[in-house]
Parts: sequence; structure tokens; C-alpha cells
Amino acid sequence: MSANRPASPLLTVKQVIPPVRAGAVPRERLAGRLREAATPFTVVVAPAGWGKTSLLSSWASSPGQPSSPGQPSSPGDSRVAWVSLDAGDDEPTRFWSYVLTALCRASDEISPAALDALAATGADPLDLALPILLNELATSSASHVLVLDDYHVLTDPRIHEGVEFLVSYLPPSARVVVAARSDPPLPLARMRARGELTEVRAADLRFTVDEAAALVSAVAGTTLDGEAAAGVWERTEGWAAGLQLAALALRSDPGPARPRVRGDDRHLLDYFTAEVLPALAPEQRDLLRRAAPLDRISGPLCDAALQVTGSADVLDALDRADLFVVPLDADRTWYRCHHLLRDVLLREPRTETGAREILCRAAAWFEEHGRIDDAARHLLRAGEAEAAAALLETSETWFFDRGAAATYLRLGEELPEPQVGPQLALSLAYAAATGGRPDRITHWLDRCDEHIAPDTVIRGWRSARGASLVMRATIGTPDSDPARSVALARAALAAETEAGRPGHRTGLAALGSALVRDGRFDEAVGMLQDSWRQRDRGEWSAGVSLQLAGRLGIGLLELGRDPDVDRLLAGAVPFADEVEREWGAAAAPVVTMIRVVEGRRRYRRADAAGARRLLVRAVMLAEVGNRATGLALALLFLADAELACGDRAAARAALARARDLVDEEPVIPFVADRLRQAEERIGRVAVRAASRSGGLAEELTDREMSILRALAGTATQREIGAGLFLSINTVKAYNRSLYRKLGVGSRQDAVHAARRLGLI
Repeated sequence: MSANRPASPLLTVKQVIPPVRAGAVPRERLAGRLREAATPFTVVVAPAGWGKTSLLSSWASSPGQPSSPGQPSSPGDSRVAWVSLDAGDDEPTRFWSYVLTALCRASDEISPAALDALAATGADPLDLALPILLNELATSSASHVLVLDDYHVLTDPRIHEGVEFLVSYLPPSARVVVAARSDPPLPLARMRARGELTEVRAADLRFTVDEAAALVSAVAGTTLDGEAAAGVWERTEGWAAGLQLAALALRSDPGPARPRVRGDDRHLLDYFTAEVLPALAPEQRDLLRRAAPLDRISGPLCDAALQVTGSADVLDALDRADLFVVPLDADRTWYRCHHLLRDVLLREPRTETGAREILCRAAAWFEEHGRIDDAARHLLRAGEAEAAAALLETSETWFFDRGAAATYLRLGEELPEPQVGPQLALSLAYAAATGGRPDRITHWLDRCDEHIAPDTVIRGWRSARGASLVMRATIGTPDSDPARSVALARAALAAETEAGRPGHRTGLAALGSALVRDGRFDEAVGMLQDSWRQRDRGEWSAGVSLQLAGRLGIGLLELGRDPDVDRLLAGAVPFADEVEREWGAAAAPVVTMIRVVEGRRRYRRADAAGARRLLVRAVMLAEVGNRATGLALALLFLADAELACGDRAAARAALARARDLVDEEPVIPFVADRLRQAEERIGRVAVRAASRSGGLAEELTDREMSILRALAGTATQREIGAGLFLSINTVKAYNRSLYRKLGVGSRQDAVHAARRLGLI
């Protein structure tokens, strides 16, 4: 059984600084403002065509000048990470994958640890990936700049919450720069009032007369005198795209009378049609018009999608002539059409069939080149929902093996529901469970059940109904209701073994796992031992096998069968080690319980120090994997180990964390019972670090203060999040920082400490 994971499906071209155009006009007054900005957040906001990307790419690529003492380094002295965003990035895991990969590529002081944590199945970026990144930025000897271009395409509030969290805790040596057509939905007013925001807007981006003359002269190939330059500037009002249009017009006709071109012109389509496109060579005009439906273009892609040859030469000629294609990489393999021109071209009358066929051929090209996500996205844009559904139904392994379950779910959610059959619905339910969207699991399981017919086939199962029931038992039932999970697993086995057919191995393993959750260990371990012994038959992934071993280990521990635990660990621990080496932090959800069992067995051998070391790591893994039951159990066992090591305060702190968790999240009932027993045995008191210090080492952020005030009431964390328009994971992330600053380990202790300090 192999633990190898395929590479993540990310486009390198989106993580490079766009090349600076030959003959680009230096804009030192704006570059200086960016270079000398000492704020953690910068926005460059203006409509299309105002030169946002050109300004930032030139600034980020230039050597720059050293900053004044106490100010961040210029880009030339910084590690600059660039991400060019598009609509396909409007999903948290994909967005942060690009951000973290870009930072890793840009800086040898940013390790892959945060990226690995992000790949952990079901983990929210705020759980560990962003805290890891912030810690590495804080300890780095270099300064870092993250540039997010075209941020306006993002609409998912979870992304904006994550960016706000990142900016809130950035160290002084790091900056985030956002370019967008409109203000990002972030607390800009608060940042502005606190002096934490640098702004560059359309009025700032407006070219001066001298800059306009330089730009038009460079593009038109002629030198303008002062009067002509002033005339062009007046007609365009300093708008970058308008200046470029005017220069192209002068290139073809140097006469003095030119139409007025402004950034708010409502007749751009007429202008492009009458002035710009006719000046192009026929093959250039044809390529731009026909390729407009494509976000990114390359020679081979255009050849395939447009059914032509020589597209690479046409794109190269357009690039060299500065004719509205923007190179996206230093090799000038990939381009995009200038946003403004593409917007106009997309408004041109065109046959629906023609655009659909181009998108379909592009999808086929992406599929042929191993870009299944891009292939599905282009099919959806072409309106070919049936073909997109068929591709997703047969390609779930491609996504799941690459840690792209969230992307798979997002694509599936775009399908019209009549196109989603039982097989795909089950895959989408699994993607929801592993992609951080538990709220969508039941929806897709219900969708599956609605369309199961007597002849429905689910891959690997004799009974479609049995497959659906197993999924409900394993991912569709909360830990707090294990009896229902057992009933569903039994019903699944009954459906699968109907008419004397042998029981399905997955169904047996699911029933054994459900019995462990229900505290029925005697019944569970026999089934799970049989399943574990057959793990090498190739039907299960490495992750499923290790999760099965973890549940078996818990059952054996609870029965006191230590020799059987040792035999299990002898086979499972080396396998878990291999998976962790290959997957990094992405292994957390599947190895957590084995590490918990390993630590608890060490404790039973009277090796308290070794147990503490293993269980501290198990707690961290459980946090990464976002598994409440695993985290609560790890904290319980850690409390015993801390007590055995003589650290009663640490034991109490572990119990306090476990109590907070059990009160807020659905956990297995037997774990809640063990917590009550441990509290009686060890006791529970508030940690008094805040009162001893007499103050706070770090100032609380506005978000932390608003959450702290809410903690004093009776609302749950989920209810607090709803009141503040934040997700539950975002509230948890702020709580972790809040507890650290107050020196406490639980909600109750945070409220006590805050009252002693006069914060609430």
C-alpha cells in the first residue's frame, strides 16, 4: 500500500510576477508611495484599464531603494509573492493553496509546513495553516510582500475572513497588497483610522501630462510636442487604457483629430470596433475575437480551441507590438487579453454555438494535458452540464488524491441538480466531508437517495442503497449520535448481504467503527481486526486503513487488551510514519487516532515523559485535522500524562480545553463520560497567568475584543460567529490568539481574566 500523493493541481503561471513591458513608463511618484508605505495593508483600487497590474508588476520587479529606518524593505529587498486571481480561485482551500505556494516559491524562509497543513483533509485554513505562516513570517530575517491581483473576482466570505485574520497578525516585516476594481470587503475604515492602510486609487493612477506623453510616444513610435501631449492627455483624462488607445490610433493615423476616449466612456465597443480592431492584421483580429471566452490563452491552447495553427506566432506578434495581450510568464508562453478589451469583445454579437464549441475544445485540451479541474470548469462555462457531470463522476480520485476535495465540491455545486446522479452525489457528499463543508453532506446524501432506482449501480457495491447508508453512517451522522450510526451501518450490511451475498468489507468496517463510537467495544474489535488484517488487498486507501487502525486501537485500549494494542501498533506505527513523511501535515486526519493510541500505551507502560511527548503531538495533529472527538480524547490522555509528570497545572489546563470542546462540539458520548471522570479525579481551576502579569503582553485587536465581550454571555461560539457575521472556524482562530494573549486555556478563564484586567 503506497502513501504517495500526486502533486497539487496549481498553475505556476499564476504565481509569477507578470513581466514588465518593454518601454513601460516609469511612475516613480507611485512606486515611491508603495515603496515607502509602512502599513501592513495596501489597496490599489480602480476600474479596468487604469494600470493597476502594470504599476504593481513594475514596482515588484524593480530593484527599488532601501527604505528608511523602521520602515519595511522595498520590493527589491523583500521576498515578493504574486498571485493572479481568477473566478476559479473563489474557494478558500484553492485560494490559500495559491498564496502559500507563491510564498514558498518566493522565499526560502517560508517552509511547506503551512501548505501541508492546508492539505489536511477537512481542515480550515485558519485552524493551523495561517498560524504556521504567521509564525514563520514573524521569525524570518527577511521582509515579505504578498500581492493579490484581481481580488475583486473573489466573493466567498471565508476567504475575506482569512485575509483579514492574516493582516491582523502580520509582523512588521510583512505586507499584503491587493489590486481590485472595487474596495475589498475588509474593514478598510477601521484600518484607515488606525493608520494601517495605504491607498492608491483611480485619481492617483491618472497619468500626468509628462507620463502621458512618454507612454503615447513609446506606443505610437513618435515623439509628441507639448501641445500634442496636452491634447492627448485632455482627451483621455490621463486614463491608461485610453492613452494606449490614442497611441494606437496615432500609430495608424498621425492626424491631429482623434475621438475623445475616457475611462467612463459608454461607447468603447464602437471605438474598438471602429478604431482598434480594423488596424490589426486579420489573423490577430480573428484570434482575439474568437479566444475572448478563454481566461488564459497560449499558442497550443488556441490552436486546439480555435482549430487553427500558428497561434503562438500571432500572440508573440501582438505582444511585441504591445497590442492588448498581457504576458503572464517570463517565457511568454501564457497570456491574457487585456481586461478592458476582453470585456468589450465579450459584448460583441457572437453565436452561442461558436463560443460553446471553443470552450468545449478548450476543455478537451485541458483534460488531455492533465488539468481535470480546468477541463470541468470550461465545460460548465460552455453550458455542457451533462459532460461536466460525467467528467466529475469519473475523476473524483484525481481531485481527492491531490487534496482538492473543496475544488471538486465547488465544481459539483455549479451543476444543475438534475445532472447529479447517485454516484456523483455520493462523491460530492464525501467531498463536503473532507473539504470543510459538513453543512452540505446531508444535502448530497439526500440527493443520492432520491434518485436510487432498482438498477442503480455504485462502483464497488452490489447495493446502491447499502453504499448510501454506509456514507450516512460514517460521514452523515454526528459523533454525538453513535446509536444512529450503528443502525445505519447495520441496515447497509443487510442491504448488501441480501439474498445470501457476502458482506461488503467496507460495510463491516463501517459497522465496527460505529460500534466503537457507541462504546460497544466487545462487538467492534472482532470486525475491525478482520478488516485490519485484510488491509493489503488494495480496496482501501492508506488514509482509510490508518483511520480503521486508530478506531481498533481505541477499542482495544478500552478493553484493556494491551498485548493486542502492541501488535496493532507494530504494524500501524511504521505505516503512519511513512504517510506523515509523504503527506506532511495533510496526514493529520488519518494518523491522529493512532498517535493517541500510541501515546496512551506509552502512559500505561509508566513512561509518562514519552507519553506526554507523543500526546502533545497528537493534540497538534487533532487540531490540524479538525476532529473534535480526537482532540478531546488526546487532551484527556495528555492530562493524565501531565499529572504523572508532576505538572498539575498543565493537567488542569488540558482538561479545561477538553471541557470547552465537549461543551461546544458534538463528540462521542463515551469521551464525554471519560472527561467527567477525569475532572473528578484531577480537578479544574482557572489559570491565573493574566492576573499574575498584571496586564497584557500584546494589545487585543478589535475582532478579539468583540469576541471577548461575546464570550461573557451564554451564546455558543457558533452563535457568536453568526452575530458577528463570521464563520465558526474564524471565531475559533481568534479565540486561540485571544487565549494566548490572556494566558488562559478556556472560555471561562478568559472571561475571568478579562474582568480582572478591566477589559469587560
